[in-house]
Amino acid sequence: MTKKTILLLVLLLFIVGILIFYFYPEKKLPSNSVIDHIKVYKSKRQLLAYNNGKLLKTYRISLGKNPIGHKEFEGDSKTPEGIYYINDKNPNSGYYKNLGVSYPNEKDMAYAKTLGKSAGGDIKIHGLRNGIGFLGKFQRYTDWTAGCIAVTNNEIDELFTNVKIGVKIEILP
Repeated sequence: MTKKTILLLVLLLFIVGILIFYFYPEKKLPSNSVIDHIKVYKSKRQLLAYNNGKLLKTYRISLGKNPIGHKEFEGDSKTPEGIYYINDKNPNSGYYKNLGVSYPNEKDMAYAKTLGKSAGGDIKIHGLRNGIGFLGKFQRYTDWTAGCIAVTNNEIDELFTNVKIGVKIEILP
């Protein structure tokens, strides 16, 4: 085999691998699931969905562009850490659909005030920006949000359907 043939074969295998990754179906959330607790492990890039203490599904996530540490103020591109609640559901978001996270709490606001800044807000669990949903699972390979937790559009559909307002979300380092 010539070097050119080997290179073309490697390129073809690479493309086939990417296509398999993109189109290979992922485990679905069991039908009629009720998610009553969410845990996010930032360092593992995982969102875990629970019902009555039983793990239902683990999602791979993307975070804010500056993912290490607790969100301190608006514009720091960090994802908050702590105990919050799902406080909103928006089916008409600029990022497909979203679930609102109750950040900031009183402690978050007080700390930001000591810095002379706003704590910010609008922290969400959301899908991809409208118009680029075709990126699907590839969005997971970089932290790209302004502090939110991103999943694929199919995954936010599952969460949106099975999470009620008031569900506790623990966001851990």
